[in-house]
Amino acid sequence: MKEQIPTKHTSGAPTLVNNFLRLRLITKTLLTVGLCCTLLGCAKNPDTQESPKTMINNVNVVDPVDGLIAQQQVVIQEDKIVYVGPIDKIKTADSDIIIDATGQFLMPGLWDMHVHFLYDEALTDTMPELFLRYGVTSVRDTGGDVKKLAALREALKGIPAPRIYFSGPLLDGEFVIYDGSDPSRPPLGASVLNAESAMSTVSTLKTAGADFIKIYELIDPATYSSLAAAAKEFDMPIAAHVPLMMTADIAGPIAGSMEHLRNIELACAVNWQELLTQRQAAIAGFTEGLGYTLRSDLHSAQRIPAINAYDETRCNEVLDTLTNTIQVPTLRLNTILMLKPFERPDWPSAATALPQKVLENWQASIAMLDANNLSIDHTFANWSQFLIARLLERGVPIGAGTDAPIGFGIPGYSLHTELELLVAGGMSTRQAIYAATVTPAKFLGLEDTMGQIKADMAADLVLLSENPLENIEHSRSIINVMSRGLWVE
Repeated sequence: MKEQIPTKHTSGAPTLVNNFLRLRLITKTLLTVGLCCTLLGCAKNPDTQESPKTMINNVNVVDPVDGLIAQQQVVIQEDKIVYVGPIDKIKTADSDIIIDATGQFLMPGLWDMHVHFLYDEALTDTMPELFLRYGVTSVRDTGGDVKKLAALREALKGIPAPRIYFSGPLLDGEFVIYDGSDPSRPPLGASVLNAESAMSTVSTLKTAGADFIKIYELIDPATYSSLAAAAKEFDMPIAAHVPLMMTADIAGPIAGSMEHLRNIELACAVNWQELLTQRQAAIAGFTEGLGYTLRSDLHSAQRIPAINAYDETRCNEVLDTLTNTIQVPTLRLNTILMLKPFERPDWPSAATALPQKVLENWQASIAMLDANNLSIDHTFANWSQFLIARLLERGVPIGAGTDAPIGFGIPGYSLHTELELLVAGGMSTRQAIYAATVTPAKFLGLEDTMGQIKADMAADLVLLSENPLENIEHSRSIINVMSRGLWVE
């Protein structure tokens, strides 16, 4: 008898990654999909000598490239999609799973292009489950201890978990912004003192398992170039903030992605040369103190004046140099104090999945914001939203990332907020889905195996009750999530 599985999504309590709970989660997931599997994989059918198939029939495929493709059959075997098209007379076995998805919508698994598993280690173990709960099946960790991240990825092998691609530490200058000197800012960064040490730094990261490198804001131009050359030597993509001693049109084309839309405002200012000279002098004259303070002071002194001095002709010149550099705006972070996501009706319910200690800390911080009733300048928030349409107009690629859990970013949940903000900024719903599926895969050179629902691509899927191409908020209408060919409970 062919197995019919329910398609109602359920979510359990946060799961710590330890051996006992790992085994329990595997067992529960296998029972959910009705497969006879060992911990090493699914047993082959004795009659066909093939692994069991999952066949999703009559489903509407949401394709980030082609749009909606109605009434399709999608067949998954092991961890790959093996067929997409009209319902075919594919030979079935008793162990196969047949799903009637009439009226439902199948979307590729989503990516979050900017996360930090180690920003708050009280939350680290819960993050994988939360990402999957919201259909985020792949993530790019953009800064943290490389050994801890490698250990986390290893611990998650063999259980439903998002695919994790990581950079290791933020590669900074003599002064490290995230040096761990303040408990509220964990040690996510590392110093690269000069151009000569760039090659050994990148080599060490590659050996430790890093998938790309992340260059940060206090790096000097010569070391930036040397790190880029080393990354090319080891075939590692580059994510970067625009270094404070450089402009976006110089640093950007060297990188595969740039984060937060930060420091583009200086390059787009009519007086950009004057501002850059001031910035370079301040950094050169900084001989003692915290890197975090140096960066914060420069942003505070120059960001708003640069935005107020916006020059469209100059900005067009800058953006035209970035057509091969993915921008990851993290709009939900840039606008957090203006849009206050923690006041959304669904936020309290989503927040209950956080560890109690984390939730209490967040609630205390939110209460402090409300109590202080600060008069906050929203210029950068508005600038970030404004820039989306400009990026689209100039053909600059955009990727979806959140910086979760920084700034009350609930893992997974926040990615859907980011999609909504990208659409509000001018992207079509299909473009926003593309930004969270195909674009991240392209950054890592994985677009031939991930990001769409095509034969031979990874079986990372999200089954929805509503069409996200009609309304991007429907990306939240999750019925079930498949990770590496297995439905997630």
